[in-house]
Amino acid sequence: MYTMSPKTGKLLSDDEAIEKYVKENQWGLATAIDLRKCDPEKIRSKDVITQFSIDLCEYINMKRFGDPVVVRFGPIPKVEGYSLAQLIETSMISGHFAEDTDRAFIDVFSCREYPPQKTAEYCKKYFGAEEMEYSVSFRN
Repeated sequence: MYTMSPKTGKLLSDDEAIEKYVKENQWGLATAIDLRKCDPEKIRSKDVITQFSIDLCEYINMKRFGDPVVVRFGPIPKVEGYSLAQLIETSMISGHFAEDTDRAFIDVFSCREYPPQKTAEYCKKYFGAEEMEYSVSFRN
């Protein structure tokens, strides 16, 4: 596995990441997106999170396999909030929305290429996050 993040070195541009994915015949591409200082109303709304899943799939051209599953739970305040699971034909999109700290943790994994930076920026904008960090892993 090859992982890039701001902590491990330079992130590739979307074009470079897609080129690497295709040229090296990678099996999967995973992007882990951490959002901070999100709009509290958005991350506490089942309707917004559900629509986000649908909109993100459309944005990155992934075909959904069924409806998004959005469930609110958490035994302690640190993890209390909604969790998202959206199967896609090429794998899965998941997320957890931490109400205690107004943070969101979104993972996009697919065995078909997509633009990781644009995907992360889309998530940041969708949830009104003031801060965002993401990492990209090539799975082989």
